[in-house]
Amino acid sequence: MEPVWILIAFVVGLAMQLIGLPPLVGFLSAGFLLAGMGVEVTPTLMELADLGIYLLLFSIGLKLDLRGLARKEVWGVASAHMLVMTVGVGLLVFGLAYFGLSRFAELELWTALLIAFALSFSSTVFAVKVLESNAEMDSRHGAEAIGVLIVQDLFAIVFLTASTGKLPSPWALLLLGLPLLRFPLRLLIERVGHGELLVLYGLLLVMGSVHLFEFLHMKPDLGALVAGLLMGSHPKAGELSKALLSLKDLFLVAFFLTIGLQGVPTFEQLLIAVGLVVLIPAKTGLFFWLMTKFRLRARTAALSALPLSNFSEFGLIVGMVGVTAGWIDASWLLTMAIAMSLSFAVASPFNSRAHELYAKHIHRLKHWESQRRLPDDEHIHMDAPVESVVIAMGRVGTAAYDTLRASYGTRVVGLDRDPETIEQQTANGRQVICGDATDPDFYARFTATTSCKLVVIALQDTPEVIIITRLLRKTGFNGHIVAMARFRDQVQQLRDVGVDSPHYLHEEMGIGLARSAIAELAADAAASKA
Repeated sequence: MEPVWILIAFVVGLAMQLIGLPPLVGFLSAGFLLAGMGVEVTPTLMELADLGIYLLLFSIGLKLDLRGLARKEVWGVASAHMLVMTVGVGLLVFGLAYFGLSRFAELELWTALLIAFALSFSSTVFAVKVLESNAEMDSRHGAEAIGVLIVQDLFAIVFLTASTGKLPSPWALLLLGLPLLRFPLRLLIERVGHGELLVLYGLLLVMGSVHLFEFLHMKPDLGALVAGLLMGSHPKAGELSKALLSLKDLFLVAFFLTIGLQGVPTFEQLLIAVGLVVLIPAKTGLFFWLMTKFRLRARTAALSALPLSNFSEFGLIVGMVGVTAGWIDASWLLTMAIAMSLSFAVASPFNSRAHELYAKHIHRLKHWESQRRLPDDEHIHMDAPVESVVIAMGRVGTAAYDTLRASYGTRVVGLDRDPETIEQQTANGRQVICGDATDPDFYARFTATTSCKLVVIALQDTPEVIIITRLLRKTGFNGHIVAMARFRDQVQQLRDVGVDSPHYLHEEMGIGLARSAIAELAADAAASKA
């Protein structure tokens, strides 16, 4: 039967992608379709689904900055939002129960609050997929959204631990010594190289930590997250994350299938789920309002709130606990699964057009912006005379910057959104400012205050390059734009949106390699003549 599952998941996922929705909505739909065919969740599928979640949490841990969770705009927003949603939606659901409406009639106040608590979570899987597809995991709004999700996940873990009535093993205190393993684990990753051993090492870390936490009566999900934290900030953490990316995406397909396989929804359940999805705008608006009150820019707040505009797989886990304990009827779990699926479908088009929507409603949204903003979320300023800008100061951007500086001197400026990259580049004598290149506020001032003639976009993510190019052209930039295409068929896409010189990455690498070889041969010939 498994080959049939794969075929159906592929066909429905492809169909969703063709109509502009993310494939994960198709995978959920495939699960409902399989449930209608009488297929049930198998232990193998559940194990694959769990592994997908473990790999997801491990990848989050690799990129997580614990200092970021301590920031008020992270834990404050997450806590306040969860409290308001739980109380507000709980009272609404209980109100429907009070009036005796069908499915709500058997609910008591505390069970209504439990359902609302489950609905207050946002999907880590959805948000990470959105941010990864837009190459925004390291952006300011990406960090805010991920931070809020981690705090929510911690609330879920506390709830799950308390609801089971089981205390961790006394030996769990030994987990406090896990930081002592950082050195040997980091030493070992240096020895495994860059191939399949690196993938196996990542899987060993994930599964080892999961089984360790299970043995100590702790949540295995937390073990995967902690394993990622132990390896985070290591120079090879990014490479390890990319090495596990395909496995993570594959196993998450199993996760979405298991959600859909909860059963075939009845008309009443579908109607209630649609009613719950109506709450999504309120959920999004509350996130946006709280973030601006915590002094985030309107743009950061809007782009952080949109990936959180959904219901969560953690909410289903909370619901499962309620069903197992006999607190709520099992039909509510399927209703919440449908609501989560619908919330993904509703949120997806808005997230795919997030930057466009912000640019369209910029003046209305900035009305909510605080006069005093957080120091690391101020508007980008570029006051010095600038003739060339390099966007994204990674290895390619750094090489481009150094080459341009030979011609333009101090009139070359780099732009990057990673504070650590800024600090490193500044220490090496380069003029680099911190900012998000997809910020339309920046380009409105950029074209008005600089005499820039050349912009080099040193990014490999084509959708982001397209966004940046459109923003530049929309605000009246008439200079030359150079960008890279990761695949040959993307060269024409970049040219169509206004890139003057789109270059195929691998072709340019070959040309550069040949030029270096010719230069070295010429130097050797000159030396032998001398």
